[in-house]
Amino acid sequence: MIDFELGAVQERFADIVWANEPVTSGELVKLCERELKWKKPTTYTVLRKLCEKGLLQNEGGIVTALISREDFYSSKSEQIVRDSYKGSLPAFVAAFISRQAISEEEANEIQQMIDNFRKERS
Repeated sequence: MIDFELGAVQERFADIVWANEPVTSGELVKLCERELKWKKPTTYTVLRKLCEKGLLQNEGGIVTALISREDFYSSKSEQIVRDSYKGSLPAFVAAFISRQAISEEEANEIQQMIDNFRKERS
């Protein structure tokens, strides 16, 4: 399981890398200046921290992710369910839909996921 504690700013930075990888560190500085209004030292500090955490790597001035965006956010979702809902996916879904209406299309999509899961398990 992936277990990274990232703040909102680090997450936004990782999203920039994921959207542009592989990206040169120089281009990453430009992207962060444009999208986050950061100076070069801030970009390199956050990059270094995320490399130390094992999320990103900077090899020869080329920045890439060691963990995919999908794997990161899937793990984060699992952690929320585990920590906030005692691991109960039904409790999470109940809490979510009690405050956030879902459309008929979303309900059908969720039902299709459940049906596909059941078919794969049979």
